[in-house]
Amino acid sequence: MTERALTEQAFLVLTALVDEPRHGYGIVGEVERLSDGRMRLRIGTLYGVLDRLTADGLVELDHEEVHQGRLRRYYRLSDPGAATLAAEADRLSVHVRAATSRLRARRNRLSEGGA
Repeated sequence: MTERALTEQAFLVLTALVDEPRHGYGIVGEVERLSDGRMRLRIGTLYGVLDRLTADGLVELDHEEVHQGRLRRYYRLSDPGAATLAAEADRLSVHVRAATSRLRARRNRLSEGGA
């Protein structure tokens, strides 16, 4: 398991695998949906992310199947991957709460005529 912060791409790939195993294009599509179209992973980028996540034990190969003459690899979230994703979500939520609180305080100061 990795102790470093996840990249946004890795965070979204792990999130895409929470509910079910997916193959490459399935992951790409789910990441695009999760990010409201903001992140569009290229296949080469995706497999680089998957290789790192697999090496860190966060993602595992679930199964392979032949589809229209091509091999599809399905990946799934491992238990350590789920724990890492949960920890990263908690870490990010702390930052979001801090930013939201400071922005709210700023708006209040500005609405009261302060600088």
